[in-house]
Amino acid sequence: MSVPENALTNHEVTVCLSGGAVLGPFNATWSKDEGGDVRELVREYDGFLQGEKQRRFKFHLHDTYTNTVHTLILNFDQVTGICDHVRLKSPPNG
Repeated sequence: MSVPENALTNHEVTVCLSGGAVLGPFNATWSKDEGGDVRELVREYDGFLQGEKQRRFKFHLHDTYTNTVHTLILNFDQVTGICDHVRLKSPPNG
């Protein structure tokens, strides 16, 4: 199932750290118009795991459920994994 690039997507993000600590889960909403860094966080971490240098350290996760922004400042050397759970809409007929 493909999600259009400009669609509103609802994410639940959890960050696992070296030593076993866990940050989150954080609700985050992303849309092309509203922004937010939830997609960029996952892309940046994926690139880091593939050998690219970390370019960003600060990510803003916009939570429209509580009307807040979570700011994460991460050093990927200390991150062991990121779970990005995306909530997809149900089909209109079921």
